[in-house]
Amino acid sequence: MESTISKPIKKVRADGQISGLAGELFVAAELLKLGLQTSVTFGNAKSIDLLAHRPQTGKVFIVQVKTVRHRNWFLLSRSRIEATHVYVFAILNRPGEQVQYFIVPGSELRSNDALFAKGFADPKMPGVYPTALAQFENNWRVFKPEHSTEEAHSVVAASKSKDNICKSNGG
Repeated sequence: MESTISKPIKKVRADGQISGLAGELFVAAELLKLGLQTSVTFGNAKSIDLLAHRPQTGKVFIVQVKTVRHRNWFLLSRSRIEATHVYVFAILNRPGEQVQYFIVPGSELRSNDALFAKGFADPKMPGVYPTALAQFENNWRVFKPEHSTEEAHSVVAASKSKDNICKSNGG
């Protein structure tokens, strides 16, 4: 007669690579729905998860995706943030539940100390608190054509203004 001793079921830790890939694919799907041509790099470019292109404006977005399965701390060091990239923080949640997205331009992550400095100050595990991201939830307008056009116009206007100042000062 065999004795069956039931062992406690050990909770298996989720595979980080699978979670990361799931996040990238969910974000890619959202960008495609917005009309952007989107490509997943599948790890072939270390600091780039997705490349997205808006054909109407020629604007290219370099996207870095940070994913967690449940509401948790997103590990990210301030020194690794590129101001020109767009960061999408994804909380996968349970199967059948909506994925939560927080979209933040890299320039905002680097410069908004009021929101992000506390998390980046942790010497062992720097990162971003989900509460700091609340105002960026579903901030897909970062990828919208009018946003890209506004950015382009403001850059051109700033450039023209700078040129005019230089000319008026004899430069």
